[in-house]
Amino acid sequence: MSEITAITPQIKDKTRCNIFIDGVFYCGLKLETTVKYRLKVGKTVDPAFLNEIQLESEKSTALDKALTHISASQKTEKQIADFLKKKGYLPATIEYVLEKMREYRFVDDAEYAARYAEQSAKKKGGRLIKMELRSKGIAEESIEAAIGEIDGEEQLEAAKTILQKYLRGKEADALTLQKAYRHLLSKGFDYDTAKSAIEAFKTLDEYE
Repeated sequence: MSEITAITPQIKDKTRCNIFIDGVFYCGLKLETTVKYRLKVGKTVDPAFLNEIQLESEKSTALDKALTHISASQKTEKQIADFLKKKGYLPATIEYVLEKMREYRFVDDAEYAARYAEQSAKKKGGRLIKMELRSKGIAEESIEAAIGEIDGEEQLEAAKTILQKYLRGKEADALTLQKAYRHLLSKGFDYDTAKSAIEAFKTLDEYE
């Protein structure tokens, strides 16, 4: 058993409050739920009980908040979970929301990865795209599938465009081209693509 040591109003949502047990933030709850179950500072509670009443009383509210969160742009499961966690929702409530969103296809990490890779391939390399997708919580198999769909020629053209922008106003000597090569690597392009872009530029430069 644990003791409720503080109950404070949430700044951005006046209808909810933060519950602290044993001096540590534990979860968020509706004010009406707090009143209904007579939760107050000094009361001894079982954390599992707080889990149950939050899930029962706030699962629809949590789902609504998650749906509003994705209304502007598609999100990954991790991004939705992180958003709800910051709002004070507990794991059971978050998992309920994710299950419902999967059921109605409001969240699909594989589809997200495919779209992200397709759009990002126009301005960055596959290695960097992989890192970014991992940071968004995408499963490795979905990442590999998305990266596998990136067209090699499209990557080369993207590298050429970035290279031309980097070299604009610079003298294309050996040292500058070495720096340009490292710049392409930092943008996530693989060694062969970066090398091909440099070679194409040198050929074009010589021709001009």
